[in-house]
Amino acid sequence: MVEPRLPPQRDPLQEPAWVRWLLIGAAGAVMLLIVVLPLLMLLGTAFGNGLKAWLNAVTEPNTVAALKLTLLTAAIVVPVNAICGVFAAWALTRFEFRGKRMLLALIDLPFAVSPVVAGLCLILLFSPSHGFFADFLNAYDLKIMFATPGIVLATMFVTFPFVVRELIPLMEQQGSDEELAARSLGANAWSMFFRVTLPNIKWGLLYGVLLCSARAMGEFGAVTVVSGNVVGKTNTLSLHVEVLFNHPGDPTPAFAVASLLAGLALVTLVIKIWLEARHGDALARSHRRH
Repeated sequence: MVEPRLPPQRDPLQEPAWVRWLLIGAAGAVMLLIVVLPLLMLLGTAFGNGLKAWLNAVTEPNTVAALKLTLLTAAIVVPVNAICGVFAAWALTRFEFRGKRMLLALIDLPFAVSPVVAGLCLILLFSPSHGFFADFLNAYDLKIMFATPGIVLATMFVTFPFVVRELIPLMEQQGSDEELAARSLGANAWSMFFRVTLPNIKWGLLYGVLLCSARAMGEFGAVTVVSGNVVGKTNTLSLHVEVLFNHPGDPTPAFAVASLLAGLALVTLVIKIWLEARHGDALARSHRRH
């Protein structure tokens, strides 16, 4: 007796094809409208007057000074945040102590607080005229606000959570068994860290560093409060774009400089895509518990 063939069972979690394509199309249209199209318009305007005009805009002395300050700020902020992020994640995932929840909340504070508010808080602390440390700064002729140190501090505050928040889920999932085994075999703390802990978190750390770098180079809100907007001295690339855009006349130089920022972001994106393609499993583990 031939048994009747049952119709194939549809996966209850699998939507019909038309629904999938509708969602994909809607997502693609939104990305095209708010990401791809503005970027193409930016590049088209930046190169609208030709490559020579673009080169003149990006090699202008004030633009070069803004680029140098942007890269210098990122070169200081990213390593400091990477080191602090590793040790903060290590402490939060390997030890139990009073105030642990409060520390986690403080780490997330830059995500919740407006960058402008962060800049104003730094002004209240380090302003040479009415800041909390004004007497100390004036006594030793130290200048933090409206100078490079203030820009570095503001950027450091805004970008601090990126590294530590990438590492905490990864280190929690890995646990401390391998580290305990290394210590039981006689390894000291530093040897354990460099031979066991760091190799296990290296790709999550690099991913966090990339995110931190991208944000550091593009930060505007906190920096505009503490920098003083002195063209050629305390203007980063993002601030210089605003100066050029508000200047009467041809706005093309503003878009040319903005294309530099877009280029830096695209480089970060390419490295991010390469990391995900080459080390997708390790990176996925670091995001699984986000």
